[in-house]
Amino acid sequence: MSFFRTVRTSLFRVWFRLSRPMTLGARGVIENETGQVLLVRHTYTPGLLFPGGGVERGETALEALCREVQEEAGVRPVAEPQLHAIYSNHFLMKNDHVILFRLPPGSWETCATDSAGEISERVWIDPFAPPEDVTPATLRRLKELFAEGGRNAYW
Repeated sequence: MSFFRTVRTSLFRVWFRLSRPMTLGARGVIENETGQVLLVRHTYTPGLLFPGGGVERGETALEALCREVQEEAGVRPVAEPQLHAIYSNHFLMKNDHVILFRLPPGSWETCATDSAGEISERVWIDPFAPPEDVTPATLRRLKELFAEGGRNAYW
């Protein structure tokens, strides 16, 4: 990662922490008919991860998920996503939590996306053989969901 991106990411996290004493994120495990899972690569942080992002003021976690997967992945839910689990993300920021939803085949459709330079890559992966650069949290969730890796309360 470039020096500029590292500094930008660090400043963003400080601003985020000061502006929101508690944070909540929503991420989606989007599955297709062939058993693959959609991951995205952000322009500002390394690794592949599930699409999603922060829940904004006045927004429900489900609304945030729908907004984020449309923006980042070009996916619109056509059935209610399944709540999988809620995790503590205290390793990244104190008082941060992540809600993970599943969107199985048939519960979503493709749509236009506007990631506004936030997403550099979208990739369908085999959850049993993920690429080396998936984030550690994403790898834990893939094992948990597809390889019976056991659930951990921490993201």
